[in-house]
Amino acid sequence: MPRRGRIAIAGIPWHIIQRGNNRSACFFDDSDYHFYLDTLTSQAALWRCAVHAYVLMSNHVHLLITPATADGPSLLMKHLGQRYVQYVNRNYQRSGTLWEGRFRSCLAQTETYALICQRYIELNPVRAGMVTGPGAYPWSSHRANAFGEDSDRLSPHPSYLSLDPDPDLRRACYRRLFDTELESGTLDRIRNATNGNYALGNQRFEHEIAAALARRVTPGRPGRPGKGHGSC
Repeated sequence: MPRRGRIAIAGIPWHIIQRGNNRSACFFDDSDYHFYLDTLTSQAALWRCAVHAYVLMSNHVHLLITPATADGPSLLMKHLGQRYVQYVNRNYQRSGTLWEGRFRSCLAQTETYALICQRYIELNPVRAGMVTGPGAYPWSSHRANAFGEDSDRLSPHPSYLSLDPDPDLRRACYRRLFDTELESGTLDRIRNATNGNYALGNQRFEHEIAAALARRVTPGRPGRPGKGHGSC
């Protein structure tokens, strides 16, 4: 069965996951993280993708971006991935692929899921047991969003800016969002939408995206078409 085409719309936040091939390591030294982030910054500007949040784990990457064009994320991830693989192969005398095929993604509703996805991304090292708080992990956007460190890499999302007009108070509000963990149901919904290439939002958002693309953007119900169930 041919794979489903990616749901792609400009002007809406995308949550993206890129995993290492067979979940193997992608980053081996601090210089690798720096190179990836520098390349992400330049390629995001080239392909007109605003980067709101990121985390670089040892064997995968999460991004939250808003593209100006529908094909911007695919072009960004293609050229970013190619440049990073060339860098790794050259520096570690290796050859072949590094990534697990195409990246996973979902469209996230701004009103309900933009900031939730930021929290999901920046809490990833905490959930993995690598650190006790998101600010202790150096390879994520949390220090920029929560404390203003190295924030030139980021384009704040309007949902983040709406927390408070004053930058210091805004960052304080943002830090308070991390006083509580995300509920398991929310975690599952984000994971399922991203791995399945679906829309992430309320029913109105899902219907709007489905109408704009003239295709299904949520999981189909089990059963055969013709029995009142959704088809693939």
